[in-house]
Amino acid sequence: ALARRLADGLAGLPGVQVEPPHSNILFVDLSGPAAARSAGLLPHLAAHGVLATGLYRLRLVTHLGVDADGIDRAIGLIHDYFAGKA
Repeated sequence: ALARRLADGLAGLPGVQVEPPHSNILFVDLSGPAAARSAGLLPHLAAHGVLATGLYRLRLVTHLGVDADGIDRAIGLIHDYFAGKA
């Protein structure tokens, strides 16, 4: 359910293509302007305690230590980053 919440929260961002979640794993492909800014995304997320892997194809994994508030925070961080607010 949390991976679905994350997928739904990222859907519709320009240059962000979200695959349907695989259990607790979400893959996100970046293109266009999102791909152009991708190099700084992982350090930005890590600075706020959110871990992900990849560069143009991101892998995000939910686990027992992540609750709905954590998912919403990650969504907000990604939205802000691609909106140029970070």
